[in-house]
Amino acid sequence: MDVKNLTAEERAALKAEIEQQELAEKQKRKDDTEAYKALVDESVKNVFPILAGISEKLAKNKAEIRDKFNKAISMKAELYGIKDQQRSHTFTDVDGQFRVTLGYYTTDNYDDTVEAGIQIVREYLASLAKDSDSQLLVDTIMKLLSKDQKGTLKASRVLQLQQLADKTGDKRFLEGVQIIRDAYRPIESKTYVKAEYKDEIGAWKNLPLGMTEA
Repeated sequence: MDVKNLTAEERAALKAEIEQQELAEKQKRKDDTEAYKALVDESVKNVFPILAGISEKLAKNKAEIRDKFNKAISMKAELYGIKDQQRSHTFTDVDGQFRVTLGYYTTDNYDDTVEAGIQIVREYLASLAKDSDSQLLVDTIMKLLSKDQKGTLKASRVLQLQQLADKTGDKRFLEGVQIIRDAYRPIESKTYVKAEYKDEIGAWKNLPLGMTEA
């Protein structure tokens, strides 16, 4: 259809029809958007109590599991005359078919003496000659002394720092690193429970316990 051949009335009617279609499309999109939001709102409100129930039950069961094994952990420490400083304990049934591991994660933390150790290391860096090799060592050590977003030294970097100190053999450097290591006071964060079983070919398989693994 050639618009040029249309009369003024026909062009006006065509324009009105197009505008009406555009309005209808906008209204449909608006209605569909509102329907989507309503569906999401309903789904979230219906599902959330279920998830809250699962979370509550998991927390309760987790506490019960730890209670059941606390006696075994204490008995093991007493039986073998050791202090319970393990971050995890693994228990296996007599037949060797099932095993349960209980443990906890830690976050790096240090007491206030760590700053004294850091200061000693910095003094050691200041005493180095200003040649290229020394500057490379300084840059490396400064990176290892850098703290994370929470203002804490990473334990893994302190180990690397210890390796560098051992290589240099400098007593002052070694002293500073030792103070840093002695200041380490990791904080227990989350606890976990892991369950495994042997399949038909004798390989250990994880028993899914989380929403992701199930």
